[in-house]
Amino acid sequence: MSGRVEVKPEAEFDEGDHEIIEANGRSIGVIRYGGEFYALSNTCLHDCGPVCTGRVHEKMTGEHEEPGQPLNWYHDEDEVVISCPWHGWTYDVESGKHIGDDSIQLPTYDVIVKDGMVYVETDLLDR
Repeated sequence: MSGRVEVKPEAEFDEGDHEIIEANGRSIGVIRYGGEFYALSNTCLHDCGPVCTGRVHEKMTGEHEEPGQPLNWYHDEDEVVISCPWHGWTYDVESGKHIGDDSIQLPTYDVIVKDGMVYVETDLLDR
C-alpha cells in the first residue's frame, strides 16, 4: 500500500490524541497537538519502543543566569516533543530529531486534512 492513507475524521481527533496506523509495513503515529497534526515513525530508535504512545509536551529548556546558581527552567512554546514511554528518549514532533543529538532522527510523514478527513502521505521517502 502506498500513497495517502486515511486515518480518521478530523472531528474525532481531540487535542492531544494519538492514533497509530499501519502503512507500508510501518507503524506510524499521528498526533494532534496545539491544533496541528504530526506523523512520525512509531518505532523508537533506542529500543524499538512505541514512541508515539508517549507523552507530548512543550520542550523544557534550562538556562544558567550565573555560575553556581540553579537552572531557570521554562517551556519552549515553539518546540513540541514526544517522549518514548519505555526509556524516555525524546524527539521533536515536527522534524523527528532526537533532543540532544541531531544525528538521530525518526522518519516523519506529511499529514493532510481534506474534506474533514485526516490522511498520512506514505509514498514519500522518509525525511
